[in-house]
Amino acid sequence: MADPTPANWRAADDYLAEMLVGHDPALDAALTAQRAAGMPAIEVAPVSGKLLHLLVRISRARRVLEIGTLGGYSTIWMARAVGDGGRVVTIEAEPGNAAVARGSIDAAGIGDRVEIRVGRAGDVLPTLDGGEPFDLVFVDADKESNTLYLDWAARLGHPGTIVVLDNIGRDGEIVDGASTDTKVIGTRAALEMLGRDPRFDATALQTVGVKGWDGFAVAVVV
Repeated sequence: MADPTPANWRAADDYLAEMLVGHDPALDAALTAQRAAGMPAIEVAPVSGKLLHLLVRISRARRVLEIGTLGGYSTIWMARAVGDGGRVVTIEAEPGNAAVARGSIDAAGIGDRVEIRVGRAGDVLPTLDGGEPFDLVFVDADKESNTLYLDWAARLGHPGTIVVLDNIGRDGEIVDGASTDTKVIGTRAALEMLGRDPRFDATALQTVGVKGWDGFAVAVVV
């Protein structure tokens, strides 16, 4: 049996990605553009990108909201899944990141399905209020604002909307109620919200792999 080490977690993740995801020129190019622009390598792993893609397809989501675009890698996965006539609205705080993402999304051939809103999510989300509700919301931005983003996910969704909250593992630090790490504090608050807020029915999974000791929560708006 292989030892449970970060190197072996990564090897297993790479194997799964090779078997079930494969290589895609547009996605590879998006990552290359992201790296060239000096953005951090904090995009979702390939197997997680494929999971988002499948969740959109399984739920038949036609309108997707993404909070945290980065270089557009996860955006491309979800935009492909919404199909012709579907829409992804993605929010990115950094104009430079948004410009790189725009180029990669357009190069992937699904630019007509994606609207990038540039600005802090806390400022952009209220501008979406009153529009057509979203069928799936992916939250992958600053962890300190997770509860704000979850609140808006419920408000901008409808009964049955799927909400995915990324990076909930925090290297296992989520069990430490005395942590002073603001990302851990924000993640714990979000998990408590998902457990107590009657608008959500949720679960969470911890994961290991190319992202280290990580995880995600999945909820449905009730």
